[in-house]
Order: sequence, then structure tokens, then C-alpha cells
Amino acid sequence: MWATAQSTGPVQRRGRYVRESVQHPARMLPAIAAHALTAYTQPGDLVLDPMCGIGTTLVEAIHAGRDAIGVEYESRWSDIADANIKHAHTQGATGRAGVIRGDATSLLSLVPGALAGQVALVVTSPPYGPTVHGLVRPGADGVAKFDNAYNDGTDRGNLAYRDLTGLADGFAQILAGCHTLLRPGGVVVVTARPWRKHGELVDLPSAVIGAGIRAGLTPVDRCVALLAAVRDGGLVARPSFFQLQAVRKARAAGTPMHLIAHEDVLVFIKSQTDSGSGNLKDTLGGGVVA
Repeated sequence: MWATAQSTGPVQRRGRYVRESVQHPARMLPAIAAHALTAYTQPGDLVLDPMCGIGTTLVEAIHAGRDAIGVEYESRWSDIADANIKHAHTQGATGRAGVIRGDATSLLSLVPGALAGQVALVVTSPPYGPTVHGLVRPGADGVAKFDNAYNDGTDRGNLAYRDLTGLADGFAQILAGCHTLLRPGGVVVVTARPWRKHGELVDLPSAVIGAGIRAGLTPVDRCVALLAAVRDGGLVARPSFFQLQAVRKARAAGTPMHLIAHEDVLVFIKSQTDSGSGNLKDTLGGGVVA
């Protein structure tokens, strides 16, 4: 069990990330990335996030003295990730990082070939759909959502717009590219959680496990990253407004739904017998590569 929500997400990001970071609809808790980095890497190691969003994995990596490279499909988020990297360096982060703008399903065509066999750790999370909870503000009809979508819906290339089968297939392509970039014994950490659609449970973690196996990775662990604080031997839930509202409605209708208090952390490893070659050298510069 990873105690990754002792403080809230906004507290974890305050001052450490640029203000625009809040616009991303599905941000990873910095403490989850930081815990993975501590558990599976050493200073100087190279870390990859092929779906890096606003760059949470990259920021936590360079603060921890690791180097990092990220890939992001949408330029809006890659620009914010780049700003977060620059901000981290003003705060004394010692690692190097860079963001590549592109489609991670073609990962090996985006990342420098010199990185093959060099990555120690991959930390990432697949999207949960084209729209998620986002943020709220008072509206004419009570509450209005904003910053709850990956884009305006005109670009359907984002994996978020695929159904579960399509998402799993695309994610398997991404993980296959990660397999090539990982060094022997390298680790992949994926955070995922199930969700309900029209009352039915969508089992994303199991789909991710299947995608990892198809990509040639070996699942070795399944952990719990708490989205609730541990206080006096109990859990203090930190639900979003929409999650709390959905649970209340479900219970009123007779469905015994509970608040989500954790994310699954799925851990894979690349076999020690797999080989790779390459040299990190100067492939990381700290900026966005279009």
C-alpha cells in the first residue's frame, strides 16, 4: 500500500507546478510518481512517461535527481509540461528532462534511437475517457463543469476517444515501444482504476494487465496507491465533487456504491535476458520537441 494522499492533490502541486497545470482533466498525484521513483530507481537513472500530460512524472523525476523524457499527444499539455520542467529547474531540480510532442503509439519513431535499452522506469496512466470529472464552478443551473475534456472533440486521435478494446490495443502498442526502450530488468508502473458506465463496471486494470503481457512485459506486482489519507488508523476520503454526488445518487437508488479510495498500481518488468543498446549522452535537452 502506498500512502500517497496524506495531503490533497492541490497541496502537493502548490508552488511546485505552474498554475495552468490544473487545466488538465486527469492529473496523476505527484506523490504516486515520487513513490514509484523512490521504489524502482536510483539517482541518475532515466525515466519515461509516454503519456506525460502536464509532466508530473518528469517533474518528480528531476527533483529526485533522475533524468526523464516524456511524450504527449496534445500540444496544450506538452507546453504546460515544458513550463513545469523549467519551473522545477528554478527550484533547484538537478535532473534533465525533455518533452516530445507526438502519438506514443508510434513511440519508437519519436524517441531517439540512442535511448533503446536505457530506460530504468516507465511511469504512466492511460486515459479514462474523453471527459472526466474536471473542475466545477457555480452556474445558472447549480454547478457547471470546466477543464473536464482532453480537447474540444475535433481530434479523435487521442486514446481517450477509443472504447475499452481500442484503448487497450493502443496502450499495448505504447507498452511494446516501452519494452524496447527499457533496460533489462527495467520496470513499468501503470496507475489505473475501474469506473462505471451506465451502471456497469469497466475493468481498466485488467485490460492494462493484458496489454502489458501482449507487449512482452511480465506483471510482477499489484499495489494500492491511496487516494485517501491515513489518520489514526482509518482512512479520510478525498472524493471529488462528482464522485461524491454519484455515490449519493446511487445509494438513494438502492445501489450500495462506495467512494473510490485508491488507484491500482500495476507493476511490470522487462526480462533480464532481454538486451538493449545505446547511450544517453545529450539526447535530453529540457524543451518540447515537435
